[in-house]
Amino acid sequence: MMRLQVQRAQGTGIRVSDADIDQAMQRVAENNKMDVRQLRASLEHDGLNYDEFRKSLREQLLVQHLQQRVVQNQANVSDTEVQILLASNSLKSGEVHLQHILLGVPDGADAAQIQAVREKADSVKKQIDDGMDFTAAAIRFSNGQDALQGGDLGWRRFDEVPEAFGNLVDGMQPGQVSQVVRGPSGFHIVKLVATRATGKQVITEYHARHILTKITELVSSTEAQKISADIRHRIVDGNEDFAKLAKQYSEDAPTSNAGGDLGWFPIDQYGTRVSETVSTMKDNEISQPFQTDAGWHILQRLGTRQQDRTEDMQREQAREVLRNRKAEEEFEIFQRQMRSEAYACAVEPADVSPELPLCGDANARGTGDKKAATP
Repeated sequence: MMRLQVQRAQGTGIRVSDADIDQAMQRVAENNKMDVRQLRASLEHDGLNYDEFRKSLREQLLVQHLQQRVVQNQANVSDTEVQILLASNSLKSGEVHLQHILLGVPDGADAAQIQAVREKADSVKKQIDDGMDFTAAAIRFSNGQDALQGGDLGWRRFDEVPEAFGNLVDGMQPGQVSQVVRGPSGFHIVKLVATRATGKQVITEYHARHILTKITELVSSTEAQKISADIRHRIVDGNEDFAKLAKQYSEDAPTSNAGGDLGWFPIDQYGTRVSETVSTMKDNEISQPFQTDAGWHILQRLGTRQQDRTEDMQREQAREVLRNRKAEEEFEIFQRQMRSEAYACAVEPADVSPELPLCGDANARGTGDKKAATP
């Protein structure tokens, strides 16, 4: 399946550069609290080839980009769907940080193959119980797409935990490793790293107004800055009305007619420069001119308030859960279709068998799901 996805990604023009791999390697190292040099030494100590590790990482990134492309714009969620989910009271509160190891079972595996994978999973679990680091075990044994990150699933809400081991998490304590669990794709071993509550969500909101002077072909940055400074001088020293000057001079069409009023907004709504400015001001104070991508601004902070956003956060949580479910379903459909279109063939005549015809033979096509294969 991985080879099919990598080939499809490459065939649709998805590319992963060496710089992308270097950044991913850096993230893997940081996640394991080491630098890249130490990571390489650790891999070699565990018997893993560094170049093969980079190749695997490249393949994982290709598959991630493929998944993003497949599900893009395919996971739209309506307000009605959100309301139905909230009304069901099925959303669990709180978050969990998980790691997992997947020992995959091939499609169409017989009882003997399934038992062999189960025995391998039991062996991995025993090694962890005997003291092997879970992260190292994931890197070495897991077939999951996050194996090179130590199987780290990051922080997830309870409702986002994969169904295959969702029931386990409720009864586990931080640091505990689960027994081997059978799932649709194979056998899982799960570690609960930590938990945290997501109580009431209260944020600080700001009320402000501004006057924007844009930089154009006719107005340089220096000139726009001077215009903003002159307007500020008229307000601060000349006691002219801010709202009146905003209506007259501000080039921010959505707010100029309202006297530059930005309304109430969270700290990060308008970008870093606005947030840095408004958070350090006092109410009714007027800022010095400052620049953003839009141009030069002067800003007046009108007030602050504490706003309970718990309900809004719950709605966004429900929307994200539904979006993720749809995205997973969409990608699973894509994978099944891709597998059904795949065929297997032998490159070398010596490898030909009743189940594996020679490449180029008309009988090489049409094996579909009967055999996990590469095109």
